[in-house]
Amino acid sequence: MRILVADDDPGIAETVRRMLVAEGWSVDVVGDGVTALDQLASFDYAIAIVDIMMPGRNGYEVVRAMRSREDWTPVLMLTAKDGEYDQADAFDMGADDYLTKPFSFVVLMARIRALMRRGAPARPAILRAGDLLLDPAAHIVQRGDTVVALTPREYALLEFLLRNKGVVRSKTAILDAVWDLHYAGSENVVEVYISYLRQRIDVPFGRASIETVRGRGYRLADDGG
Repeated sequence: MRILVADDDPGIAETVRRMLVAEGWSVDVVGDGVTALDQLASFDYAIAIVDIMMPGRNGYEVVRAMRSREDWTPVLMLTAKDGEYDQADAFDMGADDYLTKPFSFVVLMARIRALMRRGAPARPAILRAGDLLLDPAAHIVQRGDTVVALTPREYALLEFLLRNKGVVRSKTAILDAVWDLHYAGSENVVEVYISYLRQRIDVPFGRASIETVRGRGYRLADDGG
C-alpha cells in the first residue's frame, strides 16, 4: 500500500519516508502542493500526509481541492503551528487528522493505523434543508441560487446542524463537534456563532431556520426555515 508525503522540509520528509518504508509502506515524497495534487490524481494512495505550509498550494488548499473533486483519501495534516483555530481550519477543509511538529514516530504510526481502520467512506455530496444546501465536496453553501460566504467556523457549525436537522443539539454537543476538544472557554461562544450564522443564512432571506429551544439548545428546521 502506498502513502503520499507532501512536505517542503526535506529533512522531515526523508525521515518520515525512511520510517514508513521500514514499516513496509511504499512512499512517494513531494515538496509542494501542486505536485501533491498531481500525484493524488495519478495514483491511488491509502493515506496522504500533508504539511500545511508548502509552496505552490498550501495544505489547506490541497485538501479543499481533493474534496472538491471527490477524492476522499484520508488526510493527516502536519503543521509547525499549535493553535486550536489552525486545527479547526484543517478539519473544516476536510482533513481527517492533525499532528503538530515535532512529533513522535510512534504517535505518527498510531494515527496512520487509526486512519487505516477508518478508511475512506463515501461522504454525502450535498446536505439540504429546504432551499438551504451545503456541498462538502465543493465547500459551498447556498440559499436558493445565492452562494453564501461563511467563515470556517460558521461553515463547520452549519454542517453540524444540517447533519442533525430537526434534532435539538445542546451547546455542549455543538462545542464537542465544532470546537477543539481542548477548548476551555465559555459555552456562550456557541450563542455568538449561532447569531453570526443567522445573519448569513437567514436574515438576508427573511428566514428563521435556526430555532432556539430554551434550556436545551438549537435546532435547524427540516425545511430550512
